[in-house]
Amino acid sequence: MAERIDGKKISAEIKEELKTEVAALKEQGKEAALAVIQVGADPASSVYVRNKKKACEYIGIKSLSYELSETSTEQELLDLIEQLNKDDAVNGILVQLPLPEHMDEDKVIKAISPQKDVDGFHPQNVGALVIGQEGFVSCTPAGIIQLLKRSGIEIEGKNCVVVGRSNIVGKPMALLMLRENATVTVTHSKTRNLKEICKEADILIVAIGKKEFITKEYVKEGAVVIDVGIHRDENNKLSGDVKFDEVEPIASAITPVPGGVGPMTIAMLMNNCVSTMRK
Repeated sequence: MAERIDGKKISAEIKEELKTEVAALKEQGKEAALAVIQVGADPASSVYVRNKKKACEYIGIKSLSYELSETSTEQELLDLIEQLNKDDAVNGILVQLPLPEHMDEDKVIKAISPQKDVDGFHPQNVGALVIGQEGFVSCTPAGIIQLLKRSGIEIEGKNCVVVGRSNIVGKPMALLMLRENATVTVTHSKTRNLKEICKEADILIVAIGKKEFITKEYVKEGAVVIDVGIHRDENNKLSGDVKFDEVEPIASAITPVPGGVGPMTIAMLMNNCVSTMRK
């Protein structure tokens, strides 16, 4: 039976370390503030924003909240971002996605100063990741690296298959695994022989947004399986992109949903915020 990789426990450890570090940095007169912008009142977004504020409070950094109505114009949002870019008291700017349809997400992401883009979505930060330079790294992939390392799972030299090629998870995940010296294959909706390719993986990372798509037929005996998906059924029960009950008996380690990758995203967001204090 697979070891369950406990994202709640590992994220709590990281937040505890950050809390200690923030207290020490404050003694040196260093402060941090994260500005969180939410447009509209999407219930899922509101939960995420609330969790981010709670995490800021816990580790000891300020969170500034900006709530714009659904009917706000794109220009109003861009003006607010510009104002926060110029504010030296603000270290990080986060625009909660998704945005209403009348706003261009790409344009909004590009408007955030790369030095304050704690989500790691700005093209400049993505480019820095590609060529191995310093910059903010997208929080979910960075969290997965921490899950693996803190669970004692060796990455170097392993075959890693990433299922999904999104800009937020799949692509940066592949780059981070390369940085850790894994041999990486990225698969997607047009990949042929997906089962056969997945079965070659020592570490299988699944981020495709399809409920319980990955069954035991896709998984090699003893593989490490990381499930990034999250789906809620009519009874409010959560599940991932991996059919957990089928895959758990053959994997060597696996992340559950909930309680696996999810908690790590906010922990790594906090790490990105604290990194601005370290300079």
